[in-house]
Amino acid sequence: MENVSRSDLHHQRVGGIAALYMAAAYIAAIPYFLLVVDYRSATSPAAKLAMVARNFGSLSAMTTATYGIFGLALIIVALALYSRLKGSESPVARLSAGVGLVWACLLIASGSVFVFGMKTVLALRVTDAAGAASAWSTIEAISNGLGGGSGEIVGGPWVLLVSWAGMHSLGLPKALNWLGIATGLLGLASIVPPLSDAAVAFGMLQIPWLVWLGICLLRTRESDCSMQTGMDYVHQGTAVRC
Repeated sequence: MENVSRSDLHHQRVGGIAALYMAAAYIAAIPYFLLVVDYRSATSPAAKLAMVARNFGSLSAMTTATYGIFGLALIIVALALYSRLKGSESPVARLSAGVGLVWACLLIASGSVFVFGMKTVLALRVTDAAGAASAWSTIEAISNGLGGGSGEIVGGPWVLLVSWAGMHSLGLPKALNWLGIATGLLGLASIVPPLSDAAVAFGMLQIPWLVWLGICLLRTRESDCSMQTGMDYVHQGTAVRC
């Protein structure tokens, strides 16, 4: 039995902080996009562009926080979870890490396209309002496509795979894994057009899942945790409980 290194302990705790940031980003985004800038209420490209012009600063900051920085935090969490769950040598743990990294890259790209696109169309709007509105429709479609606008085709499987790997390795609490499986299945369901609203439930359930996950990663202790090759993290002879 090999003790968890200080480096592994540090990675777990940084991963916990990153998971809590992701939950906080969701919590901040919900009132912003419902109360401060109700972007979905704008139905035409011209109306959307006018809303972007009025709220450019806050939209840029919120998009960066909930897509760009969120994606970077996701990379940290995906790698921390791989380190935690790989003891079972399950291919699911490796697959979950890969899917998490892909999702992170898509989110960062989506946020970058949205923010840079806002700057581009607002500059064009000064001389060609119709052309700017048309360009914004294209930019928005690309950003939404990258960010899961057509369903959580990457986010859902990531949560599902992490939870499945957690079940096999016992590196995460069973109740947390069941919550993750339910959350991931909702994300997958949102891919089906009639069930697209399941994406909202996916995002809402991700908040408690991420908070719980973050607490688990932060509570990893060098004196208590060890890695048993071929099995899992153990704590005083039993699986780690958070």
